[in-house]
Order: sequence, then C-alpha cells, then structure tokens
Amino acid sequence: MEDTFSCTTSGRNIYTINREKKHLFLTHPSLIPHLHPKYTGQVDTADYYARKASYLKEHGYLDGLGHQYDGVITADMVKEELANLKQLVFEVTDACNLRCKYCGYGELYSDFDERRKKMMGFESAKRIIDFLQEIWAESRQRFTNKVLFISFYGGEPLMNMPFIRQVVDYIESLDIKNRKIQYSMTTNAMLLDRCMDYLAEKKFNLLISLDGNEWNNSYRVTPGGENSFRKNVAHVDLLREKYPEYFDTYVNFNAVLHNRNTVDEIFHFIKDRYGKKPHVAPLNTTGIREDKKEEFEKMYRNKVADLEQSEDYEVLVDEMFMDVPAYSEACIFIHQYNGNVYQSYNDLFGKQISHNFIPTGGCIPFARKMFVTVNGKILACERIGQQYGLGTIEADHSIRLSCEEIARLYNQYYDKLRAQCRVCYRSQSCTRCIFTIDRLYALEKVRCPSFEGKEAFAAYVSRNLSFLEEHPKAYERIMEVVLA
Repeated sequence: MEDTFSCTTSGRNIYTINREKKHLFLTHPSLIPHLHPKYTGQVDTADYYARKASYLKEHGYLDGLGHQYDGVITADMVKEELANLKQLVFEVTDACNLRCKYCGYGELYSDFDERRKKMMGFESAKRIIDFLQEIWAESRQRFTNKVLFISFYGGEPLMNMPFIRQVVDYIESLDIKNRKIQYSMTTNAMLLDRCMDYLAEKKFNLLISLDGNEWNNSYRVTPGGENSFRKNVAHVDLLREKYPEYFDTYVNFNAVLHNRNTVDEIFHFIKDRYGKKPHVAPLNTTGIREDKKEEFEKMYRNKVADLEQSEDYEVLVDEMFMDVPAYSEACIFIHQYNGNVYQSYNDLFGKQISHNFIPTGGCIPFARKMFVTVNGKILACERIGQQYGLGTIEADHSIRLSCEEIARLYNQYYDKLRAQCRVCYRSQSCTRCIFTIDRLYALEKVRCPSFEGKEAFAAYVSRNLSFLEEHPKAYERIMEVVLA
C-alpha cells in the first residue's frame, strides 16, 4: 500500500495526501514525478521541485506511520463508557398504532425480536437506572454537568404513557451528580393530543415522524389501512397553537424518503407549514428479508440522486446544509484530514499517539448510548439488529451485563475484519458501524462493504476536494457551524 499519492479534482487541481499522517497539500504538476514512490531518477538539487520534494521527504511528510489494526476493546474501556453514558434509550413498547409499510420492525425486515404488543414495566427501567447510578457514583467521569438524555422509543411510546411518567418521576427523585437531564422521544403524533400538556411541561425534545403531504405520507397507515396524515397534522397543528414557544424550541421532524415522495416535497411541506427543516432519512438497507428485496427496491429512493434531480437543488443544499449528503460527507472529510482537529486541550501538547487501531469506524460499546428493549435486551444502539444483544434484564429484574464478556464479543467481531482493515485505504477515516455488516455473527468470513482500494479512496478524496472547490463558502460554514 502507498502511504502517499496524488489525485486530481474536477477543477484539474492536483492534491497530494498522506493517508496515515493526514497531510494534504496542493501540488504543482512538476512536483509529481519527484513524489511518486516509483520515481528513481537522480534528484537535481538545482531544480526547485526536486529540492521541494527532498524537503518533504526529509521532514517526514511522505512517510507512513506503520499503523496496525491489532487494537482491542478492554473491559475497562466498556466500563468507562458506561460511566460517561450520553443517552439511555428505553423501548417503551413494541406495540404501535400504525402499520408503516417500510417500518424497520415490519414485513420488509427480519433482524428484530417478535413483536408481541408488550409494554415495558417500570421495575425494569428502575433497575437499569439504579445499576447505572452505581457506576456513575463510583467511576471517574470525564466531564461535569454533562447532558444525559433519557429517551423513549417504540413502537409508539405514547401508548405506554404511565411508564414514561414513572421514569421521569423517578429520575427527578434521584441525586444524579454531574449530569443535566433532558428527555427526548420519537412519536408518530397519533396520541399527541392526549399527552402534549405533559410533554411541554417536562420540555421533551420531540421528533415527529411525517413524510410530507398526504400522498407523501401514504405508506404511514393505520391497522385498517387509512392514511394517518390528517390526524397526524391536526395534532401537530394543535401543539403549535397551544404551546408555540415549546414548539419552536423543542419540536423537530423526521421523514423517510421513498418512492412516494422526494426531498424537495418533504422539505417544502414541513418548512412551509411548520417553519422547520426536517431530517430526511433513506430506507434502512440492512436486515432486509430475502423474499422482500424486490419490493424494497421498488420503494427505495436514493437521497443523493433525488437531490441532484431537484429544480431547487441549490436552495435545498443551502437550507438543509448538514442533511445534504455532500455536505455531511465533506464535514467528515474535513474533520478527518485537515490536521487541525483536537479532541481536548491535552492534544495541543503533542501527547503520544497510538498507532495500533481498533478495526472499522464503529463506537466503543456504550460510547453514544445504551438501548434497552421491551424484552429486556441491552444493546449499544436502537439502530442495530436485536441479535446483537450485550446483556439482559432478567425476569427477577437482575442485570446481566459483563464488561469482560462484551469486550470479548466485540474483539471476536473485530478479528473477522482486521485483515481487510490493514489493506483498506479508507481505514483511517472509516465510518462503518460493524453491526451494519451482513451476517457478522455467522461463522463464515464476512466482507466489509466499505472496503476501499487506492482508486476508490482517491475518488473519495477527489470528490470531497472538488465539492469544496465548487462551494468555497462550504468550508467556512462547516468550520463555524459544525466543527467549532
């Protein structure tokens, strides 16, 4: 593998990148022969570009760091993330008052537990809160006054409102040190009229699911097959009318992109009606049943292609900003390759950096959240298949969660991918979650869908640099709004 190589943008500018040291610089064409690893000619020190290449080589700009991918997760690492948990998510119920055709727990998918219209009991939630409270009390936390989100997920969480009230009451009765508690929920708004007083009182961060206008929303149907749109928007309209300040501050919208809507239609409907910029997500592409793949393909709409076909492309790009794939990818690229990102003040003092990495770009367990299912499974996230449980709440409400066993399980998954990561050009900027790799749990070898050779990686670098060249204000906006 080459540590350093050059690529050309759509504007015909040449850049050289050191993928391990993350050095990136504009390069004159005359410098290229002197930088190319196969170039063996005599260096003419009288030649400006030869001298420049010699300087870059002498000062290590072109050398690699010898990165290895033998890093492992340890039990202490898992416990530290539990001590600094950012979000605790409860699957309040697996029951729902809608039958959305593309639902991740519906007929298109297979990687979830059977839905039995169960309701989570308060004792299960209390036990996991107490378990975490003990860890928070005895372990060193990285930050003080950190926000901890207590989140409610479904099914439709408002179908188990008594549970939500009990959890909130219990949280408020505790002395949770160094934490600022906030509540959040994703809802289809079908029961919002009954619960909005309480949600506004407790300042719930509310994410409402709405796919656009009535036709756009036609996959979101009741058990009887009726479009949920009219009831949904009536309740949202009532919330905005009754609690305008709460609505402006705490309410946002999520939409799913499919073959009955477009990004343009979604954006303009929600922006025009509610003054909000929706988050637009494509259909989930993992865990699809074999016998439903053809139906899925008919329903699926590519977000990038859909945006590019819009007559309002520039308007959408400006308004939606980080929800536009090109912007979000450029943001990740800048964060990974500008060489000036520091995670803490300690990084400014040149601390020793390890060159032995954990494979893929996934999280350390519980680094972002903990998800507790209605069946008592404990997972690292609600977005992954429920076959990847890390622990359980038992029938007697005891907690079975071993940091040692979790570390062993993750390292077992990583072992399947180390060889691919060692020869992947994108390994230092990987964003692939291991749990989105098909059949990770199987005995046979797995193939990472994010693997990139030199040509694919060069195309990735060129694509992002081309975008930044074509949108010169994008870099400044990303640095000010996102990375500052």
